[in-house]
This record gives sequence, C-alpha cells and structure tokens, in this order.
Amino acid sequence: MKAVTKVRGKRTAIDAADLNLEEKLLGIDRVTKVVKGGRHLRFRALVVVGDGQGHVGFGSAKASAVPEAVRKAGAMARKGMLEVPIKGGTIPHEILAKFGASKILLKPAAPGTGLIVNNTTRALLELAGIKDVLGKSFGGASKINVVKATMLALANLKQTEKAAIQTDVEAQEEEVDETE
Repeated sequence: MKAVTKVRGKRTAIDAADLNLEEKLLGIDRVTKVVKGGRHLRFRALVVVGDGQGHVGFGSAKASAVPEAVRKAGAMARKGMLEVPIKGGTIPHEILAKFGASKILLKPAAPGTGLIVNNTTRALLELAGIKDVLGKSFGGASKINVVKATMLALANLKQTEKAAIQTDVEAQEEEVDETE
C-alpha cells in the first residue's frame, strides 16, 4: 500500500459555530528565536477540537504567553475542521498516510477493540467520535507531524470500501500516466 501524501478530492468547509465542540490541548512547547538583542521567547500550542460526531480539526499557534497561544490554536483548529466518515464506530477502510518524516497506518477494528494507537492519534480520533481502530505510527515522533499525518489519513477516507478501491485504481492509473 502506498502512503497518501495529499488530500484527494474536494473538502467542504464546516461551520464550527453550529457544533458543540470539545477542545483538547496536546502540547505546549517553548520556542526561542535568537535575534541581535538576545533570545526572543515564545510559546507554541497544539490543540485538537472535535464534536464526537465525525467533525475534527487541529491548530498550532505561537504567542508570547501560553493562554494566548492556546486561544489562537483553538481558533485555527475551528477554521480547519473536516468531516470524517465513520462506519459502525470505526473507519471504513485501511489507510496509510505520510507527512514529513511521520507515517500513520490506521485499520478498522471490531466493536469493543478500542483505540489502539499512540496518544497523539488517540486524542484526535476520540474527538472525531471514532471508537475502534488499530493503528501504528512509523518514522518521526513529532506531535505536529503525527497530527498532520493523521488528519491527512482521515481526510482521505472514503465512505465505502468500493470508493476506496476505486481511488486506489485511479492512483495507479495516474502513476502509469506519469511514467509514460
């Protein structure tokens, strides 16, 4: 299986004002920039929002104070939300996505299995409303890259397995066209 590296198809914009969103802070990092006058200290926050009904988004923002960084990251997460197809509490098909050095493999699981993935991906899937998934993270362990790879995987999920097979066939045809 080839890793997905970009969103295929069109994404519809989701209005976050209509949703009852829950917010989860994944991490706060202290970042510095060395300038002529010394070090410029800032804070970077990584936030995930979701309603548990198939809508999820993430945001990362920097500010000179932690509360401001969290607020800005939450606003960015609400702007970049996407709808995730959920089939019986799990995902409709297996998917492998790559962002930067991080790869994430997500597989559908039987009811009652739970979320068997790393902590970063678990937070994202819980807020999306997915209950049962088997997953494995490969490569880089950067939280931001893992979240982006997971969001890429969720954005490329199709409603049914037939649609997923059709997408794989189209991708193979594209590869053949590029090599000619």
